[in-house]
Amino acid sequence: MLTKRQELILKMIIQDFAQTNEPVGSKTVMTQLPIKVSSATIRNEMAVLEEKGLLEKTHSSSGRIPSSDGYRYYLDNLVDPVQIPTKVYDKIGLHLDQPFSQVNQIVQEAAKILSDLTNYTAFAAGPETDGRLITGFRIVTLSARQVMAILVTDDGNVKNQIYSLPTKISGQEIEEAVSLINKQVVGKPVTAINQAMMQEIGQHLLLRGSSPEVLKLLEDVIKDSLSEELYVDGQINLFNNSENKDVRQIKSLYELLDKNDEICRLIGLSSQSPDSHRVQVTLGSDLPSSLLDNYSLLTAHYTVGKYGRGTIALLGPTNMPYSQMIGLLDSFRTELAQKLLDYYGRLN
Repeated sequence: MLTKRQELILKMIIQDFAQTNEPVGSKTVMTQLPIKVSSATIRNEMAVLEEKGLLEKTHSSSGRIPSSDGYRYYLDNLVDPVQIPTKVYDKIGLHLDQPFSQVNQIVQEAAKILSDLTNYTAFAAGPETDGRLITGFRIVTLSARQVMAILVTDDGNVKNQIYSLPTKISGQEIEEAVSLINKQVVGKPVTAINQAMMQEIGQHLLLRGSSPEVLKLLEDVIKDSLSEELYVDGQINLFNNSENKDVRQIKSLYELLDKNDEICRLIGLSSQSPDSHRVQVTLGSDLPSSLLDNYSLLTAHYTVGKYGRGTIALLGPTNMPYSQMIGLLDSFRTELAQKLLDYYGRLN
């Protein structure tokens, strides 16, 4: 454990480094400490912190910068989340208070707002899909062999996909198949439409002489509906926040963020027991890709009553101002959850 003075010095160095991105010297620390300590004493304490692996000395300066272990100690023991200014909170509310027609529009806007407010890369995932009920399935004919399959759920979300059919199907055949399918699936949870039910529906279609090709459309649009709806905004900030501006590395990062499964794993959407009461901070050294070594990921879960749990996250440089960012995410998830509850309330 560190002494109170050592903790103060470590905290000052981390906060100063976040503002300047320059190594911090003893004189700088001395002017900022709330207690009176000589420069020589501070240098000695900084040397101790370096020996403990919490600070690092750069080659070009006598100052110190935080190490990964230093950041971890700070985040676990010293960070004090800062309450966001009222004008920022009002701005969040204003942008989320739009006439949205789908939950996903609200979640997508949330990612954009977070990125705009922080100049970092932001992620937002909507509430879990487990409790959603199917309210309708339909098919719209676009051309002789091209159709659009549409699935509507009780939370107002609409999923649609365009398909090219292997053979031409008459409008009457499509209508009969859709009518039969709706009798089987409307009012049931999306998650209840499993392989056994799909086979049962297929048998009904064959017995009625309806087109079995329609079943494939239903299967695909159900699968799409069950996939995590994750939005990313501010990818360009990866370049702005990169230390070495390595174009190849940034390109690789872009490719990483294009993989939905990788992002879900990154922000812990599949975590079985996340701590939903804290904003979690994962340093680059603990992230699954070496491309993220100089970044930190902040993740916050939010709960929307019976409609499930969602996630918001920020990916930024390791030397970000954690107090402000943690405070922002904490307030943002509360506001987002309330806006989603308001939206669901209007549907009932």
